[in-house]
Amino acid sequence: MQLEKWKKRISDYLREYPIPIYTFLGLAAGIVTFFMGLHELAHKIWFYTLIAGGIPIVFETTVGMFHGQFASDIVAMLAIITAVIMDQAFAGVIVVLMQSGGEAIEKYGLRRASYSLTALLERAPRIARRKETEKIEEVDVKDVKVGDILVVRPGDLIPVDGTIVLGEAEIDESAMTGEALARAKGTGARVVSGSIDVSGAFEMRADKISEESQYAKIVQLVRKAQAEKAPIQRLADRYAVFFTPFTLVVSVLGWLITGDPTTILAVLVVATPCPLILATPVAVISGINRAAEAGIIVKGGAPLEQVGKAKVAVFDKTGTITYGTPFIDEIISVNSISEEEILYKAASLEQFSSHLTAESITRYAEGRIEKLSFPEGFQEISGRGVEGSIDHERILIGSQVFLEEKLGKDTFEGKLELLDTIRSEGKLVACLAINEKLAGIIILSDKMRKEVPQMVERLKNLKVKEVFLLSGDSIGNTEAIANQSGILHYMAELLPEEKERVVVDLKKKYPSTIMVGDGINDAPALAAATVGVAMGAKGTAISAEAADIVLLVDDISKVGETVFIGQRMLKIATQSILVGIGLSAVLMGIAAFGFIQPAIGALLQEVIDALVILNALRAR
Repeated sequence: MQLEKWKKRISDYLREYPIPIYTFLGLAAGIVTFFMGLHELAHKIWFYTLIAGGIPIVFETTVGMFHGQFASDIVAMLAIITAVIMDQAFAGVIVVLMQSGGEAIEKYGLRRASYSLTALLERAPRIARRKETEKIEEVDVKDVKVGDILVVRPGDLIPVDGTIVLGEAEIDESAMTGEALARAKGTGARVVSGSIDVSGAFEMRADKISEESQYAKIVQLVRKAQAEKAPIQRLADRYAVFFTPFTLVVSVLGWLITGDPTTILAVLVVATPCPLILATPVAVISGINRAAEAGIIVKGGAPLEQVGKAKVAVFDKTGTITYGTPFIDEIISVNSISEEEILYKAASLEQFSSHLTAESITRYAEGRIEKLSFPEGFQEISGRGVEGSIDHERILIGSQVFLEEKLGKDTFEGKLELLDTIRSEGKLVACLAINEKLAGIIILSDKMRKEVPQMVERLKNLKVKEVFLLSGDSIGNTEAIANQSGILHYMAELLPEEKERVVVDLKKKYPSTIMVGDGINDAPALAAATVGVAMGAKGTAISAEAADIVLLVDDISKVGETVFIGQRMLKIATQSILVGIGLSAVLMGIAAFGFIQPAIGALLQEVIDALVILNALRAR
């Protein structure tokens, strides 16, 4: 079993990194042969290794040049070509190994990178239950036409945008709109594709075909945002823009000074930008590993570089800045019953329900109520409420409509204005009745994560100039959370495409922009941002797929930690590049006067590489 595992691992490495592995083996075989006294055979091994390993590098670099990519690879390519022409195989193999090895190191660190739409497309509604004259028929969602009557059952994804024509249900739209709490909807209410029927079956009229519904629009937005995302110039390539022409000038001057064409190769070999090739990948992988230990998955080197340069951070509200689940705000007593008694009765009954509100009430009672009782005659009316007996008293708990149906319209006499005010603030109400009389009102709402103010302050200390809060929720809820968190800029009642537009506009002002979100409705903005950060612990697979960085732990403070790791990685990588370039420049000057042979230059470059790698590892 273990042997098979190792075989597969070796096979995977050979498939993913053929050039550096082949070059290393060829270099090693030539060294062994050389010390056996077979110098001519050693030279042939190195030469064939140089040809086979160098051709792909030269080809890829040439193609890149035709596409306007004048990166650090050009000097390495010229060194390889010159080594072949001048029959300096050993020096050329060293260059091939360093060039392909640097790319392999970076590729190894980026293997988990994925910017596909697979998860988004897999979650898309696929079937619909269309009501025919005498039966209900399952059809492909693409075959649904405007005006069709569809049946939606509890647990179903709503297939297309439409209107409820019969029945009532609780609809969870959190992934689509950012609304934290499921909403009860009845006849005449609008429903959107991709949201979930939490409870209650209903019939709906299709108002849009699949391709024009909300979910399809989000898929299209993500695809468009990713396609339009401009390629990012990497740190090493920015230095290569200046270093490459400088190297070519010194090579020509060396040839003119010495009159020996091998001087060109000697200069190119010591100038082969291994500090550029190695410093950033090694520092990036060190930074990625450090982030992984903190529960932060970074999908590549470019996102880590860019997050270290970020000057603006944009946050979704529900599920990101807030927990995205209801918490009890207040318990209002009616008829002089104590709050503790209300909580005891409610939690005892709700512990048998799987409803989100029931879970919140039961969780709140833990540690506050010593012991809950088991209800007798428990019944649940899906999406509306529950009833049963606790300590021989009949208990009902649920929505206002549920209690009015059971006890009469006058149940809430004198409390209607209060209930309207609570709901206008975006809060949820659970009403409790004991023995046919209203006994209490439990108010629930989403809460801000306690670590948010400290995280916002840390971002400011890390030189992030502006922090924005975006939400599909109401202006009142959004403003309240923004004030609590210390975020000055906020926008509310935004659709997914409007969130994306805000991010795109901010990118014009700040090239490196972070977007942090968790829901399907955040996916277009995550894809459009320079760096998208997804709350992966409780967020959707779609948001994680659209993002560049995923937080595996449910801790928003990790955003500040991510920026810090990115900044530190950039600082260390820049130090390594500058030191490496400085030492290479000194050797170039010596080589230009003919004091360094190509083979010796290759070995000296290895010393510089070792120093660069050791320094870059500090990012770990």
